[in-house]
Amino acid sequence: MLSFSRFISRKSPVFNRSFTLNYTPQSLLRIRLRKLSTMQSGVKVVINDVIKSEGDKRLYRGLELNNGMKVMLISDEETDKSAAAMDVHIGTMSDPENLPGLAHFCEHMLFLGTEKYPEENEYSKFLSEHGGSSNAFTSAEHTNYYFDVAPEHFKGALDRFSQFFRCPLFTASATDREVNAVNSENDKNLANDVWRLHQLERSTSDSNHPYSRFGTGNKFTLQTRPKELGLDPREELLKFHKKYYSSNIMGVSVLGKESLDELHSMVLEYFSEVENKNVSVPEWPVSPYGVSQLKKSLLVVPVKDVRNLFLLWPIPDLHKYYKSFPGHYLGHLIGHEGQGSLLSELKDRGWVNQLVSGQKGGAKGFDFFYLNVDLTEDGIEHVDDIIILMYQYIALTKQQGPQEWIFRECQDLSKMHFRFKDKDMPRQCVLSVAGCLQEYPLGEVLSCYYLYDEWKPDLIDMLLSKLTPENMRIGVVGKKFEGKTDQKENWYGTDYTIENISEDLLNKLENPGFNENLKSPNRNEFIPTDFELKTRDLENSKFPKLVKNTPLTRLWYQQDNEFLLPKSFINVDFYIPITYVDPLHSNLMTLFTKLFNDSLNEYTYDAELAGLSYSLVGTMCGMFLKIKGYSHKQPVLLGKILEKLTSFEVDPKRYEILKEEIYRSLINFKAEESYQHAMFYSEVIVQEQLWTKQEKLDALQDVTIDKLRAFVLEILSRMSIECLVYGNEDLQSSQNTVNIIENIIQTQSGTKAICESQKKKLQGNTPSRCFIFHVHNHK
Repeated sequence: MLSFSRFISRKSPVFNRSFTLNYTPQSLLRIRLRKLSTMQSGVKVVINDVIKSEGDKRLYRGLELNNGMKVMLISDEETDKSAAAMDVHIGTMSDPENLPGLAHFCEHMLFLGTEKYPEENEYSKFLSEHGGSSNAFTSAEHTNYYFDVAPEHFKGALDRFSQFFRCPLFTASATDREVNAVNSENDKNLANDVWRLHQLERSTSDSNHPYSRFGTGNKFTLQTRPKELGLDPREELLKFHKKYYSSNIMGVSVLGKESLDELHSMVLEYFSEVENKNVSVPEWPVSPYGVSQLKKSLLVVPVKDVRNLFLLWPIPDLHKYYKSFPGHYLGHLIGHEGQGSLLSELKDRGWVNQLVSGQKGGAKGFDFFYLNVDLTEDGIEHVDDIIILMYQYIALTKQQGPQEWIFRECQDLSKMHFRFKDKDMPRQCVLSVAGCLQEYPLGEVLSCYYLYDEWKPDLIDMLLSKLTPENMRIGVVGKKFEGKTDQKENWYGTDYTIENISEDLLNKLENPGFNENLKSPNRNEFIPTDFELKTRDLENSKFPKLVKNTPLTRLWYQQDNEFLLPKSFINVDFYIPITYVDPLHSNLMTLFTKLFNDSLNEYTYDAELAGLSYSLVGTMCGMFLKIKGYSHKQPVLLGKILEKLTSFEVDPKRYEILKEEIYRSLINFKAEESYQHAMFYSEVIVQEQLWTKQEKLDALQDVTIDKLRAFVLEILSRMSIECLVYGNEDLQSSQNTVNIIENIIQTQSGTKAICESQKKKLQGNTPSRCFIFHVHNHK
């Protein structure tokens, strides 16, 4: 798989049970020292004090083997899966110029037989037979392989896995066949706008820079053309693997039930013999966007009916500044969504719905800073005005200068998220750790993205100095450019035009002026300060308990006694009979929840930054509200959501914009990949009632603003509420939660309970996102 983002215990001796083994303390110490000496023999560096989250019960040990390989051992005696990942610090930017896609092809080929296990599907077969799975990806400068498996079969899986990096076969027959697999993967992406735009960014960069190459590869680049040039693809694979697959640019992470010492021995057994070829990690100190590629505007025709605007500025490689994170600071300001933000001003003008900004990894030696927005129908006609507003916010940030309190707030939030970090699934854990092993000190691979404490305003000023019109590229994506382009991208066939940014716009951006509606963020009032755990319940219940049952509301409650974090989950199912009676009402519910979430975004954005989030979605049986995160200020957020819900007013301007967005979403389903269609229509077949995209599209024309206003009043008039409170809660706080819900909806909307027969009908049909709990009495 191509991506464009940036180990088992040895067998113990078996003793006859009739033996009595008497060890003195001195003899045990000698045994322990011999064991340590054996383990140390293949190791240069051992790091036992790996920085980890406060509640993390896993044990960690970092190693650097004598062959230069970096290792992270993770012992988790409670895990239900063992896992491992290997990251090789080489990727598509190291492809030979005449063999695009070779790094990705090499990733595919490693799965297909080794000298020790020559059968092509041995690795995959072993994993599938023992509850496991595997995958891999190739990015610009990394290739990552990973798997998980039942713990008792970890050793066998790790043995097979390690052979990839020691003695792959690259058989001629497998090479010829796997070219077709790579070609199929590429074909799957040809109509995907994300892949098309990603490659267009590369193809329009400096053609002499490796960044400009085609990374996926296809049959033409990996077979047809090489043969025309007199090259043997298999021989080129062998050369590539021999040249780059070196232990000193590899990092492996292993997670298992075994102790750290057992994992330590296992890694030495399987990975210490990987050859060290003393490869230097490639570096590209020159940006792929030079003077000739800057001050350019790309007009792009998408496959789907989407509209986007993106700005990109080349910046220096900021990786070495991970202790101060200047890119994060600037992305936090420009990408903020609260009151006075750039996004709020753009939304008020009806031009944009979403905005994303921040540092974007390029490769070792260069990075990018980007600012992306989607565009409304009106927005795509005001692209220059939008860019001027963007530069007005940049000018505001430059004028105010770096603010230490903003840095400290971001620092404190990130530190808090690390302190109370949720436990990663085994495969995700090893995958993320392996990717960090060669980039960060061994003791910091878990904390590198969270803990930063160096306030360096000069770096922020340096980064701001790069955000200028002369250092910028613009991209505008929309169907309006169909028939107006003059170029076609070589690998994906994307139609586009590239032109110079007009001097008039460049002059305006040099002096954009100031906009009184744009402001820096206020201090975040949602940052929690109370991390105390609730008093433990005397009865430790394994399942949620029904603690309230009225005609309107049922409340289920369970205190967390496993993770012991100051976090909670509130799930509220509002059973409302009318929300899915026909495609019209389904559209009304979709439109209502979109408008509701849109109207609350300014308020809830700070909560989300502070680790407290919510979602409100329509379901087949009503609507579903979920609040999750730090429990301290959940009641405040819940109260605000319900106050807004019961006093909701439809904004006519946002109504038109979001209705058109729903229309495009339904239309664009036709352009989804075939497996998406198969999954959707499989669900249509098995569900008792599921409206198709076409049925909803046909009914959308009947949606009016007056019908929506009447619909909102009707859904709040009668319902049944099913609530689950789980986490850092006690019985009283869970009851307080449901009291907030009942008091607000009954006082503000006069909500009444639906009939019992309606409840049974809704609860008898439990489609996706409807959650029912049943009480079982076990005697």
